[in-house]
Amino acid sequence: MEVSLDKVAEWLGGKVVGDPHLCIRGVASIEEAKQGEITFLANPKYASKAMQTRASAIIVRAKIDGVSCALLVVEDPYFAFTRLLSHFHPPRRYPAEVDPRAAIGKEVLLGAGVSIGPFVTVEDRARIGDRVRLGAGVFVGEESEIGEDSLIYPNVTLREGVKIGKRVIIHSGTVIGSDGFGFAPHKGKYHKIPQIGGVIVEDDVELGANVTVDRAALGNTIIGAGTKVDNLVQIGHNVVIGADSILVAQVGISGSAKIGRRVTLAGQVGVAGHLTIGDNVIVGGKSGVTKDISAGENVSGFPPLPHKTWLKAQATFPHLPEMRERIKALEKEVESLRERIAQRDERNG
Repeated sequence: MEVSLDKVAEWLGGKVVGDPHLCIRGVASIEEAKQGEITFLANPKYASKAMQTRASAIIVRAKIDGVSCALLVVEDPYFAFTRLLSHFHPPRRYPAEVDPRAAIGKEVLLGAGVSIGPFVTVEDRARIGDRVRLGAGVFVGEESEIGEDSLIYPNVTLREGVKIGKRVIIHSGTVIGSDGFGFAPHKGKYHKIPQIGGVIVEDDVELGANVTVDRAALGNTIIGAGTKVDNLVQIGHNVVIGADSILVAQVGISGSAKIGRRVTLAGQVGVAGHLTIGDNVIVGGKSGVTKDISAGENVSGFPPLPHKTWLKAQATFPHLPEMRERIKALEKEVESLRERIAQRDERNG
């Protein structure tokens, strides 16, 4: 694909600084870009890389003096570059057909333009919306539903009664609707609690590879619209996650926790069961959430502290051995002073 820089500016709503007729043949990172390619610079602290790049053009937020290549000035370089990638690398097209090696159950409803790959299993009374794409080896359980334009990559398991919204993307190895971890202790043994609820994944959610979303014991586990979940995340039974939240790799959420809207849980955050995290909360990486967090807070650590307080605590930690020795020395000095004062008082008494 080849396109002029002014055409790219038209797509992105940007302004060209330099030659508008430059031929752009591809996109690349600022370190790897070559002549004929366009890159982006979102963070001003990396402006020095703009002086070194071999790219023909850079997407930027503001003009940078001293660069030898053309600039394309936009409001949000990162978002603009994301849109441009879609132009140069459009999504893969899937044939609108059912592979003869797929197993389709009774009373299954298939929408228009559905693509079903080899060795897919769709059980009885499942509903597959228009233009849904099911990769090889996908399992769709009895009475499950998948909304239109959703993309399910190979070897995803959707257990019975799972409801997937529109334009959902689910990556390989993910399991939706596995049994919740519920056992009743009785006379020294654990007895399984039947998990008879479901899972609802709302519109525009993306779930990474090897995510597990447990079905509810009763009711539903819910992932709100627009939420994005990274690889290797565990979402327990009856968890409710609000819209447009971000769960980064290896997050674990215990059963019945309530996560608000636009929440960010950074990598390896653990959330205890039955807790509530308010809207617009940010939880730093490797934190352990053991109590409710009010809306708008930015916390880190175990147990979580306000993020700036936690940073100060972390800065102090390496100095604790030295501080311990100083405290011991001060204690000795104080004790010596006490003895001298006592001796003086004795003499004066």
